[in-house]
Amino acid sequence: MCVCPGPRRIGIPVRSSSLPLFSDAMPAPTQLFFPLIRHCELSRIYGTACYCHHRHLCCSPPYIPQSRLRYTPHPAYATFYRPKESWWQYTQGRRYASTPQKFYLTPPQVNSILKANEYSFKVPEFDGKNVSSVLGFDSNQLPANAPIEDRRSAATCLQTRGMLLGVFDGHAGCACSQAVSERLFYYIAVSLLPHETLLEIENAVESGRALLPILQWHKHPNDYFSKEASKLYFNSLRTYWQELIDLNTGESTEIDVKEALVNAFKRLDNDISLEAQVGDPNSFLNYLVLRVAFSGATACVAHVDGVDLHVANTGDSRAMLGVQEEDGSWSAVTLSNDHNAQNEREVERLKLEHPKNEAKSVVKQDRLLGLLMPFRAFGDVKFKWSIDLQKRVIESGPDQLNDNEYTKFIPPNYYTPPYLTAEPEVTYHRLRPQDKFLVLATDGLWETMHRQDVVRIVGEYLTGMHHQEPIAVGGYKVTLGQMHGLLTERRAKMSSVFEDQNAATHLIRHAVGNNEFGAVDHERLSKMLSLPEELARMYRDDITIIVVQFNSHVVGAYQNQE
Repeated sequence: MCVCPGPRRIGIPVRSSSLPLFSDAMPAPTQLFFPLIRHCELSRIYGTACYCHHRHLCCSPPYIPQSRLRYTPHPAYATFYRPKESWWQYTQGRRYASTPQKFYLTPPQVNSILKANEYSFKVPEFDGKNVSSVLGFDSNQLPANAPIEDRRSAATCLQTRGMLLGVFDGHAGCACSQAVSERLFYYIAVSLLPHETLLEIENAVESGRALLPILQWHKHPNDYFSKEASKLYFNSLRTYWQELIDLNTGESTEIDVKEALVNAFKRLDNDISLEAQVGDPNSFLNYLVLRVAFSGATACVAHVDGVDLHVANTGDSRAMLGVQEEDGSWSAVTLSNDHNAQNEREVERLKLEHPKNEAKSVVKQDRLLGLLMPFRAFGDVKFKWSIDLQKRVIESGPDQLNDNEYTKFIPPNYYTPPYLTAEPEVTYHRLRPQDKFLVLATDGLWETMHRQDVVRIVGEYLTGMHHQEPIAVGGYKVTLGQMHGLLTERRAKMSSVFEDQNAATHLIRHAVGNNEFGAVDHERLSKMLSLPEELARMYRDDITIIVVQFNSHVVGAYQNQE
């Protein structure tokens, strides 16, 4: 998510593809956004984003409430922020309209916006190796930032069993979330490969032979890979698998998935940091690696192999399991923990990692050093490097980097870095027949909806059934006419549930358009989707969702075999 009133961008079309030696992802055109650096609070040198999903040229609103920021501005730059005010006060104070303007989108227009980034994939019934426990998945994104700072990825592991799915929430721009969405699955896949396969891949590179494909990507046309950085990314990945080869004695040992996930997360973050320190003779790549390192991203990744489900989470995106009880009702099982101030164990971990005299400053106003909301993230080297290293890299970097106010800013009470880690917390769950689906989503969803509502809405959508429980009006006094309207709406749900052909789209429709009674209000949905770019982030964040549907018959068969 964006963190500052940043500069406008110009779009420069470039060609894009995945790592040529490892990916069979479909090539797609892309648009790379460079920032026009100017002095402003937390100007985003890196925060701009490359690989924009949309062709918006303006990224930042004139005002964002600090409660919606992943990154709070330092008091020195507080003058750049206007007093908190409502949308109506904002527009009236600046006389954008002399009278209230009503503009409603038609249902087809609403659907066009909601479905612009949706993607669905159905897993073949038999892939040549085994029957998959995953039926398929639906994913979608709804931007609030322009360009959107969330990313998503999904891929099938070709040399090992299993499927990888993940959501990535960027802040200070989308450069880091873009890089992590491209690279993390390769690091995980390599970490899961047996010694013999790693040797085969390395020998193929040395001899110039074609390499075994590692991942089969499942991508929306708007999900891009950077061709310009592919060689750099490949060289870093190759160094990683060479080290894995050297560390392995060649003895046949069983791969520990949890350990592989942790190692992949930490190694990618280390490579992001190292690439920024070393730099690159190519000025474009040099600027790119610095933008990636100084921006940040959280990640929530699921690895599904048969009945074995691992979730690796860094930050405050979430994984939620939808369980159908014997009576047909739905319950939510949380498979990840938020790494922020609401997690007491995270706060305690941070305090224990730093001297006692920093106990009051390491977490301040529910933020890391009073600035950053997530306590774990990729990139964000402003919270990891020493002050001397930061100054050295900035001084030797491109002029755009050196001239930017944000790069000269050191977090307050910065004594014993690193304060931030990308190490994930890994949760294991053994799938059962009653486990019907998994929802991976960035915090833009969880800020607007309770987990139980999320699971119920997805469960009812997937089954096409609505349990006719008594209407709860939440303490509101309703007239007979209003109650009649609620009953009419509920009856209409039986047909409207099929309006969306994608479970993630259906969930976004509810997240943005739900009224106080839990029903989708078209007028509210229209208003929220028609907000101009400079106001949208005042009301919500980017939303990215992946809904993974499990094959209960296959899961049950696994259990019967054992």
